[in-house]
Amino acid sequence: MVVDFDVVDGLLADVSLSGDFFLEPDEALPAINRALTGLPESATAAELSAAVTGSLPPGAVLFGFSADAVAVTVRRALAKATSWTDHHWNIIAPTVLPTHINVALDEVLTEEVGAGRRNPTLRFWDWEEPSVVIGSFQSFRNELDPDGVARNGITVVRRISGGGAMFMEAGNCITYSLYLPQTLVDGISFADSYAFLDAWVMAALEKIGVTAFYVPLNDIATDQGKIGGAAQKRLGNGGMLHHVTMSYDIDADKMVEVLRIGKEKLSDKGTRSAKKRVDPLRRQTGLARTEIIAAMMEVFSERYAATLSELTAAELSAARDRVTTKFGAEDWLHRVP
Repeated sequence: MVVDFDVVDGLLADVSLSGDFFLEPDEALPAINRALTGLPESATAAELSAAVTGSLPPGAVLFGFSADAVAVTVRRALAKATSWTDHHWNIIAPTVLPTHINVALDEVLTEEVGAGRRNPTLRFWDWEEPSVVIGSFQSFRNELDPDGVARNGITVVRRISGGGAMFMEAGNCITYSLYLPQTLVDGISFADSYAFLDAWVMAALEKIGVTAFYVPLNDIATDQGKIGGAAQKRLGNGGMLHHVTMSYDIDADKMVEVLRIGKEKLSDKGTRSAKKRVDPLRRQTGLARTEIIAAMMEVFSERYAATLSELTAAELSAARDRVTTKFGAEDWLHRVP
């Protein structure tokens, strides 16, 4: 689909939509063009989509495209929406870092991408200390069992994104972060952006024999159980964080010692036991964790022509500073008691 237009005094002019789609009746096409002509170039994807929908005659049939797709096409023409191929993607391979640094890097690198100082990037985490990373809005007291935390030597960190707690031991999870411009998800609903940003992951899992799917809003599952969950954060400078933790070989007994997993949450997930909620990838694939990560990196590289990158000294320094001022501070960790 292609849309041609001019911008005159901040308004769309002479809009002309074309493409290899199907549309009935014929008069719907000039109606769409008229509806878009005169709209401000600052119109949101939702406003553009609403204008297209409102212009359609009764019984109109759109096949091969949609009002939302037209809106995204207009936004891309205005350089306000982008596709995967509009960007040069980087991949940072797993690097062992303290959990506090990993969390701080999520904020730093999202800011860097939003500011245009770093290419959009996929980064795989690695760590050594057993940890729990709680969501930005979770209650420290309600999510964690202090005796279990102390007994198992757990490092607890709060991240910038919402969502649930991540129980992480060295080698038991696969965690990655995507740092991207929000233009990539322009016109896509918040809910739909999760599956959209992880389509490559589903392809990678399929490659190693795992058929996975999204369970709204943010769970990744197979027919044998949940394997992971995602979370997001959008910054004011246009950067966006999307990160996922997938269970590779989780110690379920230890997890339930550390996390307070309430009956309500288990009921919401349709399960009776916390130990049955997560079905690790090791059991489902029989592959080493490194092999699964390698497959994920390969698929991402092939799809998006991504190249390897490394953390810069400046980024690591900024992350260390952020640990001192924020992520390692008690007031941040306990900001929701």
